[in-house]
Amino acid sequence: MISLSEIKEFFRGTIRVNEPLSSYTWMKVGGPADYYMEPVDREDLFRLVDYLKRHEYPYFIIGRGSNLLVSDEGIRGAVLNLERGFNALRIEGDLIVAEAGVRLSKFVDFCIQHSLAGVEMLPGIPGTIGGAVVMNAGAYGGETADYLVEVEALRDGRIQKIPKEAGDFSYRRSGFENDVVISASFRLPKGNKEELQQRRRELIMKRNETQPLELPNSGSMFKNPPGTYAAKLIEQVGLKGKRIGGAQISERHANFIVNLGGAKADDIARLLDLARRSVYQYTGILMELEVKLVGFPTEVKENVA
Repeated sequence: MISLSEIKEFFRGTIRVNEPLSSYTWMKVGGPADYYMEPVDREDLFRLVDYLKRHEYPYFIIGRGSNLLVSDEGIRGAVLNLERGFNALRIEGDLIVAEAGVRLSKFVDFCIQHSLAGVEMLPGIPGTIGGAVVMNAGAYGGETADYLVEVEALRDGRIQKIPKEAGDFSYRRSGFENDVVISASFRLPKGNKEELQQRRRELIMKRNETQPLELPNSGSMFKNPPGTYAAKLIEQVGLKGKRIGGAQISERHANFIVNLGGAKADDIARLLDLARRSVYQYTGILMELEVKLVGFPTEVKENVA
């Protein structure tokens, strides 16, 4: 077990007990975390993680919660949010260095203002740099790892700088899932500011037209299988618009599940299971989950992952 009085002796950030995580996820569902903590800087983070590891106490890093589905029972352990304490963004030589809590929209705008290209497809993703690195977030043919140079992460009890080549990046995946990403460095090609701004506007408009952004959602729920699209497969099996409780497979985009109001995480998990089983039975394609399930029993994760 851990002691709050002991933690407060060295930790300068925010601590909340039994904090509902529905306030920190884009789907607006999720039960409480035993402890919710916001470190103010690297020293705060390092000491906290060291303490939790020494006491063998589980912890989980959360960003903006846009790619998470937290169970109705919540998370047993500590949830660490780096958005407030790790939001610096700067130029170092020919690199753009962004800390883990920097929002992707802020990162893209910063790059465009400096006439740097290659990331203008990312601002529609409502996440942070840390989460984008861990899941290799992408859209419209581009990925976070495309122009990444190195990642600064807390690994094996020390802060390390890990080159992209050692990051084990692939489609919506990286080798940083068990680390705490602190910052990432990018080397971007020069571009025309006006053209980049126009491209950004066009992609945001396309996103607004094709995705159900008016309702709480977690973005794409399944990864696109090779050669096809998850949304197309889900629509083919007749599940577009399918509703369980307060959750619905979007009528606008079948790879989105939306919270119509009062949805439970269990409602969403049941829709994910139904979509995955139906697509497999109809097409033989076993879809892989893109959203991360947290706090669910192992059998639930196995059914929908």
